[in-house]
Amino acid sequence: MTRQRRALVTGVSGGIGRATAVAFVTDGWSVIGLDRTPPPPEIADAIVYAACDLGDSADITATLARLIGDEPLDALVNNAAIQLNKALSETSDDEWDLVMNTNVRSAFLCMRETHTALVAARGAVVNVSSVHAVATSANVGAYAASKGALVNLTRELAAQWARSGVRVNALAPGWFLSEMTDGAMFGDERGERWIASRTPMGRGGRDDELDGALLFLASGASSFVTGQVLCVDGGWTIV
Repeated sequence: MTRQRRALVTGVSGGIGRATAVAFVTDGWSVIGLDRTPPPPEIADAIVYAACDLGDSADITATLARLIGDEPLDALVNNAAIQLNKALSETSDDEWDLVMNTNVRSAFLCMRETHTALVAARGAVVNVSSVHAVATSANVGAYAASKGALVNLTRELAAQWARSGVRVNALAPGWFLSEMTDGAMFGDERGERWIASRTPMGRGGRDDELDGALLFLASGASSFVTGQVLCVDGGWTIV
C-alpha cells in the first residue's frame, strides 16, 4: 500500500498558508498545519491543526516533537511571516526581534527539528520568502532583511542537505492579497492601482496562483531542483 504523502505548513491560517493547505489536500496529501489562530472552517476538517506560536522557540520544538517525530515528512513549507511597514529609524528592538523570530528563526527551527523526518522521506523544503529579498522598497527594512536571510539560509541548507536527498528551495511571491498585505497597498484602491502600474502583468496575484509553483517545488516534479528562488510576481522583479 502506497504511503500518503505528508506535508507540514506553518502559518496555515493566513491567506497563502490556507491556499497552500488546500492545494496539498486537493492533490491528495495529508497536511499538518501550525498557526497561532485556528484555520477557517473550509479547511479545518481537512487538515491536522496544532496551535503554535511560531515566534516561540520552545513551543515550536515541543509541537514538532509531538506531531512529526521521526516519521517520514515529504514536504515542509515555512510560510509563517510578519510584515512590519515602518522606517528602520522608528523600528524598536522588540519589533525587529519579532519579525526575525517569526520569519527566520521559526524556519530554522522547523528545518532543524524535522531534518530526520525529511531525510526519511527524501523530502523537500519550500521556504516562502518574498520579492523583497530580491527587489525591495522603502520602509520594510526588518521584513526585507528577514526574507533575504531566509533565501541565503535556503541556499546553504540546499548545499548541506543535497547528499541526504532533501531538496531546499525558496518561493518569492510578489503582491498577493492576504491578511498580511491587506491595507498595506494591496486591499486599498489607491494601492492596488500602484501595484497594477508597477507590475508588468497589470495586477496583484491570487492565492491559487501560487499552487502550481508550491506543488512543483514540494514534489518529485522538481527532483533535480535545489537551492533556487522561484519568483511568482507577475514580472515585478524584471522592471
